[in-house]
Amino acid sequence: MIERFRGLKTLSWHPGSGFNVILGGGDVGKTTILDAIALLFSPTSSTAISDIDYYARNEKSGFSIEAVVSIPLSSGINNQTKPSWPWTWSGTEAVPPSVDENAAVGEPVYKLRVRGTEDLELAYEIIQPDGNADNFPVTLRRAIGLVRLSGDDRNDRDLRLVQGSALDRLLSDKGLRSRLVSELAKSDVKSELTDKSKKALADLDKSFHLRSLPRGLDLSITGGQGLSVAALIGLTANCEGVQLPLACWGSGPRRIAALAIAEQNQGEAPITLVDEIERGLEPYRQRSLVEKLQTSKSQVFVTTHSPSAISAASDSSLWYVDHTGKIGCLHQTKLARHRKNDPEMFLARLSIVAEGITELGFVSTILGKAFPLPLQSYGIHISDGGGHESALGILEALAEGGLHFGGFVNEEGKHPTRWQKLDNALGKLLFRWKSGCTEECILAVIEEEQFESFLTHDDSHRTNMRLRTLANRLALQEKNFAAIKAKAGNGLRQLMVEAAKGSVPGTVKEEEKKEYKSHAGTWFKSAEGGRELAAKLFSLGIWPSLKPQLMPFCNAVRQALAMEDLEDITQ
Repeated sequence: MIERFRGLKTLSWHPGSGFNVILGGGDVGKTTILDAIALLFSPTSSTAISDIDYYARNEKSGFSIEAVVSIPLSSGINNQTKPSWPWTWSGTEAVPPSVDENAAVGEPVYKLRVRGTEDLELAYEIIQPDGNADNFPVTLRRAIGLVRLSGDDRNDRDLRLVQGSALDRLLSDKGLRSRLVSELAKSDVKSELTDKSKKALADLDKSFHLRSLPRGLDLSITGGQGLSVAALIGLTANCEGVQLPLACWGSGPRRIAALAIAEQNQGEAPITLVDEIERGLEPYRQRSLVEKLQTSKSQVFVTTHSPSAISAASDSSLWYVDHTGKIGCLHQTKLARHRKNDPEMFLARLSIVAEGITELGFVSTILGKAFPLPLQSYGIHISDGGGHESALGILEALAEGGLHFGGFVNEEGKHPTRWQKLDNALGKLLFRWKSGCTEECILAVIEEEQFESFLTHDDSHRTNMRLRTLANRLALQEKNFAAIKAKAGNGLRQLMVEAAKGSVPGTVKEEEKKEYKSHAGTWFKSAEGGRELAAKLFSLGIWPSLKPQLMPFCNAVRQALAMEDLEDITQ
């Protein structure tokens, strides 16, 4: 549970026990979640915080990061100055242990918390079942064994003997620092000075004497606050006969090296955090690292913007942080095809599921007119849902996690209860035509004198093919618009709808059905066709007729990105 930490006002999460992949667009809070976990289990006592770590910079309200964890006895949690009593895990939450001897005994767990006080200080606490809070010491936090790979600076830290680093915890030599300082203090630094510098030091010694300050000045290696002497010691590796610091190697090798050190030092219930797992790694090394982490005994939390990493995370819990800061589970089975074919959908700030390829092209064009810059500049991604049933399943899977995605679909009269449930969950971010598909709804509002303009394409060959599909459906030899209009009469509008949809008449032979279905591709069954339909709204002057339906959806998308409503959009 995270409350009032940085940009997250409140977040409650039940992560998976193994490999957790956190997805989402930029600036939605993915890294903040990892930083919160890292702060709670920080292996040092010198972590500094500032006002920007408080939600809306409100220090008076403080912040709180709390976790329910299962910790092995080898961590020493029961060897504290004050005993730490376990809670009982009910399956969904931690509850006080029952005094009833006949009650079922759940897994023992502990509640750990770190609070940011109004004085910009951190309070680490173990919450007891009676409501009291005891100290959560740094020794216990180190025993838990958090491993974190974030920025390059952090990786370098784990490759050096900084207090609490992965290398420091691995070597576990508590007397090393004092021995190092003692040995380094024996170094005769003064003898290395030039004669001029030696005289300056001697003059300074006389000046100290005249002011009754300590005498006998010398130079030696000394410790102090900040960077310690031991922190100057780091791992080196042989490179063509020369020992080079690992810190000077590439970003990818440094990250993997830090992880390898941590693996040698992990306890029975380790926690691993990796922010942007793809950083510094080629796609094949990303996949290799993901596969390795998936098989480790550690509980892993990863953020990524890499399709390769998402594709490799086949045995993981996928989580998405939406534009509102909510985190929800992405159903592996229901979203498997989309995760493989369109992983960018889960990397956007706001994703919109279009029912099909026509709707994708159509809504891309309409929304493009509602924003001054290209949609990708705002983190908007529009995905092909693959048909009515498939789009419904995808949207339901996303809504199950309490997430806010957009949807743009047709109304086929199927599954009214399921669609109504989605309406309630997504509100105006879910657009559904009142009746029929996109082609039908547009043809329904154009005038008869506009029919020929409607089917006309910039490419005359495409126009002739559309006329041919109408003539074939009328069994007409002539393939010009005048003849088709004369033969179809009042049924021309419906004839155009059926051709655009690729509908198959009931009297057609089985071997001819494929040809009739292909008519849809000649008309608008493509992303380019969807864009053409959207353009015709304005070129034919029929936008005012459909504006009452489409404008609320456009504004809902703008609102999701904290932008003001528009009264209208223009060509």
